[in-house]
Amino acid sequence: MNTRIEHDTMGEIAVPADHYWGAQTQRSVQNFRIGDERQPREIITAFAYLKEACALANAQAGKLTAEQAAAIAAVCAEIREGKWDGEFPLVVWQTGSGTQTNMNVNEVIAHLTAERGVVLHPNDHVNASQSSNDTFPSALHIAAALSVAQQVLPAAERLEASFAALEASYPDLIRIGRTHLQDATPLRFSQEVSGWRELVAAPCRMLRLALEELTRLAIGGTAVGTGLNAPKGYDELVCAQLRELTGLPFRPDPNKFHALTSKDALVFAHGALKALAANLMKIANDIRFESSGPRCGMGELHIPENEPGSSIMPGKVNPTQCEAVTMVAVQVMGNDTAISVAASQGNFQLNVFLPVSAYNFQQSARLIADVCDSFRVNCVEGITPNAEKMTENLNNSLMLVTCLTPKIGYERAAACAKKALHDGTTLKEAVLALGLLTAEEFDEAVRPEKMV
Repeated sequence: MNTRIEHDTMGEIAVPADHYWGAQTQRSVQNFRIGDERQPREIITAFAYLKEACALANAQAGKLTAEQAAAIAAVCAEIREGKWDGEFPLVVWQTGSGTQTNMNVNEVIAHLTAERGVVLHPNDHVNASQSSNDTFPSALHIAAALSVAQQVLPAAERLEASFAALEASYPDLIRIGRTHLQDATPLRFSQEVSGWRELVAAPCRMLRLALEELTRLAIGGTAVGTGLNAPKGYDELVCAQLRELTGLPFRPDPNKFHALTSKDALVFAHGALKALAANLMKIANDIRFESSGPRCGMGELHIPENEPGSSIMPGKVNPTQCEAVTMVAVQVMGNDTAISVAASQGNFQLNVFLPVSAYNFQQSARLIADVCDSFRVNCVEGITPNAEKMTENLNNSLMLVTCLTPKIGYERAAACAKKALHDGTTLKEAVLALGLLTAEEFDEAVRPEKMV
């Protein structure tokens, strides 16, 4: 492998000649051979937004020339486009402040601008008015906010719309309800689907609330929150540029001592992701139980048959999309634990669990967004009710007796249900056998359409 010699404050080190990173990145590559998990691309994209905004703010403050800022901005745009993805090799398991990832970005930008005739120092110019201690927390928030706003919410809203369409398609179909996995009173199929719709909509409202906190940034706090070496008003200059670049309402956190050490906003936002995951788990379980069969299960829903379900049982088809949803939900719940523990470990003026927090949050956001679309396209949009089976189960249910309680009382109604179950008869036959109502009175009272 061809190498070149780079140096930093620790001395000289050989770096691959065909890459644009520098000494500090190379030291991290060599010192942290831990796992295969790389810094999420979303974090690198967030750094590219942040470094461009910082450069433009530094130019406004007189700390960089317009030419220097423009050179940084041009490289950052290319990084966001994915042109230089191979230049960011660092793993998650590095320094807990993310310093080496910050320097990886600084070094790549400096080498690329130098190649184009603008010589910059990774610390003195690209990192001007900044510290890893305020840039990584800021990039963490930028990445999280962008993922929520641009990926998770749109995908969840599309899923919500699909449930709304299913709800509107079957306004009059009545089915038996179930609580405790036992028969309950009837409801409309559309009412059940409205519950699924709201199970997606409610966490979306929570995510929008979380964006209010994620858009507060630590930038301008530099090393410990005092803003040492940053110009006055620098935080607002950077946030103004970020608002222009991203379209999201980023603003400075007014208390940098909080912003550098606390990850409460990330916990709150991931909690909303976990709420969505928990609700998706419930929806997926409902759908796979109600579509179970095709002959020996509930069989009340038809779902798309996407692929063979067994390597030994011919003709078997499984609810694979539902299973994918539930596996994603389990992963998100596990990630939530990691983020919660990491957030509790802020010591003094800095939290040093930032890379693992970033990795877990971005994995959750990516998985939730992807599974919402996969579940929608490959399952929800193809769901149709088995009206015949629903009606059969409805008419066979003993819980229709509930509507008789006002006429014959709770205890007599219970006796009717128990007799029908014990004798293997219909509810009507049990009521008539006990002499509690006439056939005409029963038919008038037991009308499922009036029970919903």
